[in-house]
Amino acid sequence: MKSFAITCCLLLFLNRAEADVRLPGLFSDYMVIQRDKPVNVWGWADPDESVSVSFAGTTESTKAGQDGKWKVQLPAQKTGDQPRVMTVNGNNQIQLKDIMVGEVWICSGQSNMEWSMTRTQHGKEEIPKASHPLIRLYNVQGHINKPEPQDDAPGKWQVCSPESVAGFSAVGYHFGQKLHSELKVPIGLIGSNWGGTKIEPWTPKVGLEQVDSLKPTAKNGGIYNGMIHPLKPYTMRGIIWYQGESNCLKGDTTIYTDRTEALVKGWRSVFQQNDLSFYFVQIAPFIYAEKFEDRNENLTAESLPRFWDAQTACLKRIDNCGMVVVTDITGNVKDIHPRNKRDVGQRLARWALAKNYGKNGLTYSGPQYAGMSVENGAVTLKFDHTGAGLKSLDGTELSEFSIAGADRKFVSAKAEIEGETVKVSSAEVAEPVAVRFAWRETATGNLGNKAGLPAIPFRTDDW
Repeated sequence: MKSFAITCCLLLFLNRAEADVRLPGLFSDYMVIQRDKPVNVWGWADPDESVSVSFAGTTESTKAGQDGKWKVQLPAQKTGDQPRVMTVNGNNQIQLKDIMVGEVWICSGQSNMEWSMTRTQHGKEEIPKASHPLIRLYNVQGHINKPEPQDDAPGKWQVCSPESVAGFSAVGYHFGQKLHSELKVPIGLIGSNWGGTKIEPWTPKVGLEQVDSLKPTAKNGGIYNGMIHPLKPYTMRGIIWYQGESNCLKGDTTIYTDRTEALVKGWRSVFQQNDLSFYFVQIAPFIYAEKFEDRNENLTAESLPRFWDAQTACLKRIDNCGMVVVTDITGNVKDIHPRNKRDVGQRLARWALAKNYGKNGLTYSGPQYAGMSVENGAVTLKFDHTGAGLKSLDGTELSEFSIAGADRKFVSAKAEIEGETVKVSSAEVAEPVAVRFAWRETATGNLGNKAGLPAIPFRTDDW
């Protein structure tokens, strides 16, 4: 009789446990909700279980489907820097505390985005100062590769402190800290990174299906299944992305533009937000051909510049997109992981501040090649994003320019700033037809604008 009673109690407990309404890890104390956009909240319960979500004076109700999944959408919220509570009621009740309403961004990519604050050039001075109650951090824990899309990923929201920021993405933190200092609103940063990964496994099938060259490969990559799918459809403002070294090593050049387009379109589709901003980092100068010739005999000194070219092409191909150049802050071209992540994050923040938050007059990009003309044996180059004017970033003569005639043989060239243009010439080329800038893998050209942002490496030819 006693054994029967114990069994009944156990069955009752198990039934109740199955009936409990549950939330994914993204919904926890200290979370940040995206302001000014409808708020998606979802989870699991028993089939047909009634579920209600209450937040900021609004309650939305629904019933779980036969698969146990449920979702509600709350109305858009205004900025709120005072702690709020979200209550979820089903057969049980969940109460989430200390919720903020502000700006939410995903910080994703391979090792240069994953690189933690403790390993960076400015870490020792920045970590002790990182007490920011209105910045919240969510890090997808571990490296998760799954054959099927996952509904949840391990992680929890934490208030930004010297302890919590130490292991967080340094680029992500500096991006968020710059936004917070300028906007004075809560900032939520979601880190989902894996060093050494190519772009392909991060890309969902729905994105590949939207790019003709990649349709034959359309299937969900395993990292997307484990580290991005569980985050959908969390409402956010945009994505910052630092990845490409593994694809450059593989030899991807022009196809990387297609791959990036597929990633962006795919993420915008699965997050159900076609206006998601996408700001990324052009990978740093590095000795790929010398370092990895044993792994890819086709790597040459032009492999990286051609990869840069493919990244730059994304600016025209993908809407609501921006790119940061880091040729001037690499420090060591023999290190694939530049230690200065503060300037990288802050440059990404310039794009967001200008494009998403209306900071007028802010120069957010380095000079970008816009056209050329030839006269009297010299080439005059025109640029967009000159800001308050062009300059030599280190105060010396402009470097890393080369010029060629019809024979397609490039030689080093003299380059001088003339107003908003650059004049390029060489005594060895009487009739120039093409110019290249920073067209080698260890190039750290010094052309920039007066905001201190370096020019984007480019070529005027298509050879």
